[in-house]
Amino acid sequence: MAIRHGKSRRKASGGRYKACRKGRAFELGREPTYTKLGEIKAKIIDGRSGIKKVALLSCNEANVFDGKKYHKVKIQTILENPANRNFIRRNIITKGAVIQTELGKAKVTSRPGREGTINAVLVK
Repeated sequence: MAIRHGKSRRKASGGRYKACRKGRAFELGREPTYTKLGEIKAKIIDGRSGIKKVALLSCNEANVFDGKKYHKVKIQTILENPANRNFIRRNIITKGAVIQTELGKAKVTSRPGREGTINAVLVK
């Protein structure tokens, strides 16, 4: 079944709205991109009006900011993920996840499934 980001067909009370039209192609969503820990793999997604998006499928490097400059370092493991506690076991990286790197613990500040990179800030 398709993922739809259009207006809901039901009211807050549970009643139905009268449909003024059917669903449109621009209201379609897509499955979430669960970025895993592993060799770098990405896929290019065609957006509307010729825009290209990069979805990161797996990655083992992060751009970590230490307060002065960025360092490209290897990710060793995922320590915490406030989005879902089961993501830690499955090694899924999302925004807000705490990762263990060669420099220490870092918090992910980018959205890897949308932006195509993993940016993080060191946690003291």
